[in-house]
Parts: sequence; structure tokens; C-alpha cells
Amino acid sequence: MGPVLEGKAALVTGAAGGIGGAVARAFADAGARLFCVDRVDVEFVCDLSRADEAERAVATAEERLGGLDVVFNGAGISGRSLGDGPVDACTEEAWNAVLDTNLKSVFLCSKYSIPALRRSGGGAVINLSSVLGLVGSELFDTHAYAASKGAIVTLTRAMAVAYAADGIRVNAICPGLIDTPMSERARSDAETMARLRQLQPLTGEPGRPEDVAGAAVYLATAPFVTGAVLTVDGGWTAQ
Repeated sequence: MGPVLEGKAALVTGAAGGIGGAVARAFADAGARLFCVDRVDVEFVCDLSRADEAERAVATAEERLGGLDVVFNGAGISGRSLGDGPVDACTEEAWNAVLDTNLKSVFLCSKYSIPALRRSGGGAVINLSSVLGLVGSELFDTHAYAASKGAIVTLTRAMAVAYAADGIRVNAICPGLIDTPMSERARSDAETMARLRQLQPLTGEPGRPEDVAGAAVYLATAPFVTGAVLTVDGGWTAQ
């Protein structure tokens, strides 16, 4: 890929996950200096749905890296095990947990990152959404998850307009079904896999975390792209 991020300081949240980990590796391969955040197994462990912890994470990233140029908001959960499902069945616990982890974390991390990006003279924010934030699916009827990912799309567009004058580009990635630990339940479901040839007609298979990571590197380095919602879904939303 080449050192297209040479010398850039990048904050990656959700870095212990399948997609977040792939993004961190891709950023590092592209020459970026990294600060990785998650709830487990990374250099900075915190809960980004808590304002004080999100503020501390961003401040520590800026201090250790000597600035901040790129923010990848990848922290998230599925919520299925907590009771996420159709609205008539979704538990309040699941709704609150999913919206806090998936959406509030993007809000808080962005809130504290924007001033740091301004101090660096601009930069890029990349928010991880989902095809389920764009289209409905009877196979993936987790409505708290869909609501959180749809809100990330609209938040991304609002931020892109608000911060364009600061030289801060804000874009979103909407993956389809990707081969990660979080998608194991879906990938183990015979009906879902039988439908995948239709849903993701390009390959008929789950995508790779590296597919999403490549999109993240592109959005981190594309100087004339902001407010974009980039689908990485094997053709799911093209139909």
C-alpha cells in the first residue's frame, strides 16, 4: 500500500475487534503512528460511552502522538446477546447498551477529537456504520443496532458540513457481512449463508476485514472527499 500515512498520528477505537484490528494494521503499514483504544487487549483500555474516559483517551492519544491527524471510530457491539431484536421484542437494556456503545461513543470520541484535529490543521474522521444503517433486512432484525448505524450515517454528514471549513473531513464506511468474530452467529446460520449469494453477489461470501481497512486508508488520505458514505458490501446495497 505504501507509506501514504507516513508520519500521521491516528487514533483507532475498537482496535481489539476484527475490523478495528485490521484498520490499525493497515494504518501502521501505511506509515501512521497509532494509538489504539478498546475495552480490552489494547494499549489504552476504556469505555468510550463515558465522557470522562473518552476525553482522557483522546487527550492521551494527542499527548503521546504529538498531535492527531486521523480518527477511526470503530468501537461497537451487536447487542443480540443482550436482547436486541425487532422493536416489539428488543429489551430496553439492549437498546441503551447498543446506542451507547455504537453511537454515543462516536459522538464523544468526535467531540473531543475535533479540537485536536483543529490544532493539527485539519484531518480525517472515519466512522464505522453498516449496510443495516442503510437498508432493512429480515435476516438481521436487530433494530437497536440498525438505529445506531443509521444515526452514524446522518451524524457523519452533519459533521462533514460543520467542520469542512476547518479542513476536517468526515466520512463513513458501511460494510456488509464481514468475516469477524462479531459476525460468527450470522456466518453460522444456514439461512443467512444460503442468501449471501443474493445479498453480496460480487462473491457470495463474507467480506474480509482487510476490505474495510483498505477503505479506511483511502478515506484517511482522500483530500477532496467528505460526507461520503462508502459501502463495502459486495453489492448488497446496489440492488
